[in-house]
Amino acid sequence: MRPESLEFLKTLVNTPSPSGHESRGQRVWLDYVTPFADETYWDAYGNCVAVKNKGGSPRVMLAAHADEIAMTVNFISEEGFIYVRRLGGVDAAITKAQRVCIHSKKGPVKGVVGNVAPHLTKSDGDHKAPKIHDLFIDIGVESRKEAEKLLRVGDPITLTDEFDLLRNDLAIARAFDNRIGTFAVAEAMRLLSGVKGLNAEVCAVSNIMEEVGLLGARQIAYSLNPGVALVVDVTHATDYPTVSKPQHGDIKIGGGPALTHGGCNHPGVVAQLEAVAKKENIKLQHEAMSSSSGTDTDVIFWTRGGIPSALISLPNRYMHSPVELVSLKDLLRIPQLMAAFCRSIKKGQEFKVHI
Repeated sequence: MRPESLEFLKTLVNTPSPSGHESRGQRVWLDYVTPFADETYWDAYGNCVAVKNKGGSPRVMLAAHADEIAMTVNFISEEGFIYVRRLGGVDAAITKAQRVCIHSKKGPVKGVVGNVAPHLTKSDGDHKAPKIHDLFIDIGVESRKEAEKLLRVGDPITLTDEFDLLRNDLAIARAFDNRIGTFAVAEAMRLLSGVKGLNAEVCAVSNIMEEVGLLGARQIAYSLNPGVALVVDVTHATDYPTVSKPQHGDIKIGGGPALTHGGCNHPGVVAQLEAVAKKENIKLQHEAMSSSSGTDTDVIFWTRGGIPSALISLPNRYMHSPVELVSLKDLLRIPQLMAAFCRSIKKGQEFKVHI
């Protein structure tokens, strides 16, 4: 990965972007993508768009969600301990004994999620996994009054784990889901920035609040009304102990991005992606879905009269944890694939199921 791109990825991942509080991460994304776009803008709730070749046809939307799972301050006890609500799919069991940052308007507040020492807990019987309302954060104060001088109910909370290289091209971070997606659509714009004769209008989108209901994608897909949409997200790598491949599929770190088949994935768009990947010698993996993908693709494809859409996913071990693990080589193949897809679009091309 070129140094400038790696630095962008690190900054993007390390910048807190909880669901509903994405503006800091969106600023990082806009600053990076602006030199590669003809124009950029954002809407009322902070969905960000970068446009190239405005007026081209069809309009292609390259979309990924900017938000990360997090927590929010829900209650402050008389003793000054902080109790929380989820923002997205936070696992309470692995959140215990973690360092956190509460993002207050007055500035960041350090804290730790309390964990009762084993010496003080009963050793008989099986321990039950904690619920989110069981978690409490210690910020080092002695009273609610002291805590309220630093923060308030509604302030978002993130874990403090940041980007690191594990070995070779493998990287770990708390929020690759889905900063890798917003990175990929920005990189696709960079790869397209010097392309001449592009037929399509390309709109790179960094949308909000996926983790709490696929909300921003509904807003921006309706506003843009693209002729075709490519969505980037993470998928579960299944190449580690205890994961059932017959149940969850065979997806490997280092095997390339995964294309999803069925449901919201338009067969014509998927076929063109496969053809482009073959031509560009981009390795792909494949996965199936039944009723839904669990990604923004689910809401984009039925917007208005139906937007032909396809999901491109990066294999990710240990999703929704502080140690998500991905291959940077896999990641780089995604913007290459999207840029090549955009170059392959014919003027006025429409995607329709053949009957």
